Amino acid sequence: MVPILNKDMTLCISLSARPSNNGTRFHNNLYEQLGLNWIYKAFAPTDLAQAIAGVRGLGIRGCAVSMPYKEDVIALVDVMDPSAKAIDSVNTIVNDGGRLTAYNTDYTAIEQLLQRNAVPASYSVLLRGAGGMAKATAAALRDAGFRDVTIVARNEEAGRALAGLYGFAWRADVDPSATADMIINVTPIGMAGGPESGSLSFPQAVIDAAKVVFDVVALPAETPLVQAGRAAGKTVITGAEVATIQALEQFVLYTGVRPSDAQVRAAEEFMRAQ
Repeated sequence: MVPILNKDMTLCISLSARPSNNGTRFHNNLYEQLGLNWIYKAFAPTDLAQAIAGVRGLGIRGCAVSMPYKEDVIALVDVMDPSAKAIDSVNTIVNDGGRLTAYNTDYTAIEQLLQRNAVPASYSVLLRGAGGMAKATAAALRDAGFRDVTIVARNEEAGRALAGLYGFAWRADVDPSATADMIINVTPIGMAGGPESGSLSFPQAVIDAAKVVFDVVALPAETPLVQAGRAAGKTVITGAEVATIQALEQFVLYTGVRPSDAQVRAAEEFMRAQ
């Protein structure tokens, strides 16, 4: 049920180039379950600086930040929490009386999913992407003990910089003959509404050679890469799982309340039922 808007309602928002209903449904469902007088709305900003000024000036409590703004917002906040500062990437902003503090809960999500799926740190990894989410993923891999990691990025400057930051290798593209135990897509390839929504982010031969297939893209939940990984019988980790964990940690930062596991499952089911 949509709550009746009122003057005392607390607002949280998300900023993304291609907004989805995932965060909106997840957060609003938890607000309803917990009886909180809050509401969450997704936006596609036409001017990022003005949008963040709006967060500050309108007293918006929380702001989720998605591709491609995770690095651009750094110059617009007041404080960088260690979770964001360590990787120069932001996915969460909390407004305390006009003071904006930036966090990164993407790292936490990647860390938890690697542990939950018991992915050995000895596995070789191909990580496709070099943006803010790729930074969070690379940092989580490094901190979990992964050493044989290759960053795949067409942008040589960004790819080499990310690889150098964590002591990994770099290549411009994926050779169809390349092999890795785990492949991770952190690019918009396969994302709904994008120019490559129907494309595979890795060649089929590379998917077939992998043991773990991980797509950080959350929309749709079953991306072409996830579908190909399932069809090939691989261990599959989805962007929908990433979205749930990082959104939960955002919810806690915004509200100060940690929902029960049952409440989180109900919100996740509601999010995925759209």
